[in-house]
Amino acid sequence: MMDLSTVTMTLNSTQPQRSPDYHTALVAIYSVVLLCGTVSLILMMHAMKYSPISTTSVAVLNLIFAHFIFLFTVPFRIYYHAVKTWYLSSHWCRMVSAMIHMHMYMSFILYVIILLSRLLTFYNRNTQVSSFKRIHAVIGSVVVWIVVLVSVPCGILYSYGKGRKDGDRSTLPNSNTSCFKFGRHMENFKVINYTVSTLIIVVALLLTMLQANILRVLCRKYRKKCSSQQDFGAQLKSFFFALIMVVCFVPYHIFRMYYLEHIDMEDINEVFLSLTTFNCLDMLTFLGRKTCYLFTPGRT
Repeated sequence: MMDLSTVTMTLNSTQPQRSPDYHTALVAIYSVVLLCGTVSLILMMHAMKYSPISTTSVAVLNLIFAHFIFLFTVPFRIYYHAVKTWYLSSHWCRMVSAMIHMHMYMSFILYVIILLSRLLTFYNRNTQVSSFKRIHAVIGSVVVWIVVLVSVPCGILYSYGKGRKDGDRSTLPNSNTSCFKFGRHMENFKVINYTVSTLIIVVALLLTMLQANILRVLCRKYRKKCSSQQDFGAQLKSFFFALIMVVCFVPYHIFRMYYLEHIDMEDINEVFLSLTTFNCLDMLTFLGRKTCYLFTPGRT
């Protein structure tokens, strides 16, 4: 009887330690993101049909596409954290894991483009090149997405989630039953991670301050009439985009710099990472009275 108990304790000690609260929190977060993000994209795609083509609208369409690609992978994350076991291939695990990072960085780049275009508009740059910019925005978007959709899968297949000594071996621990556990492979990329995190924090805070200053100037210019001014509304939406960057991305990257020296906090890092996906709700910042009017029955 003692031998049986000893064997049972030994087997239990060799099994991966699960954190029910951690998995439950992730299921809840990703479920909200999937539901609300999908509704947000549907509403925004309908609203974009009535919007004129501009540099900003092209960037927004790219943002919608980035959200769509990521949301496609969210059900796999929900299922894994619900059953706590990964049944699919290690390659697909790495693909799903990488998509959340690709989505975050693509979203950040597109936020910067949108905010910079609004800043240039506010400071009355030359409007004669606007059509030239629109053409290049479309061409640039196509080229960027071709590069991303080709290079990302190749990078995932040959390097993502693999250490320098891993070769072609599977990166999934615990006999391929776990996923999203690649923290130990970050040792080789600490400098890059520190640099990227610092850059995102600085740029997000700087653009937010610049956008807040623009709102301050417009408020002083229009005073009580500012809410009825079109340029104030446009800059207010840009300010919301800047706030989304700060709220969704900055906390994660601050913690990430700490996490790089404490890889054992991988579960907490996963929760912080999941919070960045709430930026999928950013399309709601574009939905205002005009959109409600468009969706009202009997109106066109």
